[in-house]
Amino acid sequence: MVVLVARYIVQPGRMAEVEAALREMAAAVKRHEPGCSLYHVLRAREDPNVLLLIEHYADEAALAAHRATPHFQQLIEGRVVPLLERRERELYEPLIA
Repeated sequence: MVVLVARYIVQPGRMAEVEAALREMAAAVKRHEPGCSLYHVLRAREDPNVLLLIEHYADEAALAAHRATPHFQQLIEGRVVPLLERRERELYEPLIA
């Protein structure tokens, strides 16, 4: 399993647009990506412009397939990323499950 943790810092006043796109993304992942077993989006309690995405993929191939999907290209790269001040991503492996 590969776990992707992404931290999005959203531009002030753009959260509604980002949230709408991420809701579409979550639905598309659920419908079209059997290699993704978890796609969670969380908002920081201390800063409403900060989101944390936690995604679980069966393997590297499933993660690569995710990044190549039309919905990722359209929703994340096309709509979300331009509305961010910053995006940080890290990959993890399960240690204790």
